[in-house]
Amino acid sequence: MPHAPGVCGRPPRRVKRHRAPYDRGVADLRVVTLAAGDLEARFAAGANMAGCSLRHRDEELLGLRDGVEGYLARGKTFGIPLLHPWANRLGAWSYEVAGRAVDLEGAALVRGEEHGLPIHGALPAGADWRVVDTTREALWAELDWAADPARMAIFPFAHRLELRAVVDGGALTIETTVVATGADPVPMAFGFHPYLAPPGAPRERWEVELPEMAHLALDRRGLPTGAREPWPAQRLALGDRTFDDAFAIEGGAAPRFAVSDGARRIEVAFEQGFPYAQVFAPPGQALICFEPMAAPTDALRTHDGLRCVAPGERASAAFAIRVAAA
Repeated sequence: MPHAPGVCGRPPRRVKRHRAPYDRGVADLRVVTLAAGDLEARFAAGANMAGCSLRHRDEELLGLRDGVEGYLARGKTFGIPLLHPWANRLGAWSYEVAGRAVDLEGAALVRGEEHGLPIHGALPAGADWRVVDTTREALWAELDWAADPARMAIFPFAHRLELRAVVDGGALTIETTVVATGADPVPMAFGFHPYLAPPGAPRERWEVELPEMAHLALDRRGLPTGAREPWPAQRLALGDRTFDDAFAIEGGAAPRFAVSDGARRIEVAFEQGFPYAQVFAPPGQALICFEPMAAPTDALRTHDGLRCVAPGERASAAFAIRVAAA
């Protein structure tokens, strides 16, 4: 059984920048296809194990945006990308956590967003995922973070990532495990960014279901201010409404988010290990994201809500995307 992660501590040690030696071009994608019943999922091991397709009865459910080419070349997220070692953005190009001080300026594996802040962790190019085992319905893959000096330079905590994905006909379940393989605790601030684009109706006719949560106030750069307020469960027509909102999950029940296009209902259930969420529905794009996050935005800097995996231990988080006729 995974052990519960603890809090992070210890004074910082400085970490130098390191440029990646590899090109960001399109690599050998090594796509693995899983299928059961009406559902088919594809993962690209050569693109940081991104979920690059999720089809229900042969209709694509994901927002593919600029596809795997844009993801590898520019870090432009699509599909179901893993955001590690941090999800969303950091408030500066440096952070101090768990005994390390890290400078991200000039790092080839980090990109900035519209406010000039580093976003979505390490870029995907060069992530050397190893497919350990695969069947028609299941995938098991691993990434040895410490084997890549460029990755260690931006997140200097030796660990192994394990990703397991299972399709059971009505759901895709993704479980991610952090195994602390070195002498230091490993902060857990990763997340996923599933872009849902139900094809059965235009965006303005989608119906969205949001669970009861706590809404986290954000400043103009999208960083938490520390304020929060209750957010009641809601069911609403998306219409021309937009979202880029942060939430904390409170209470013991696993939260369930959903979007329906009239033909099918797509639910994202945070099964375990994801106590924070971002809901993202940008203007002018026919997509919506219910993003599971292991820590709130900017946690590597603020340490708010941040947990660590102790040396030699492991901790997991899982979410499921369930698809059913509406």
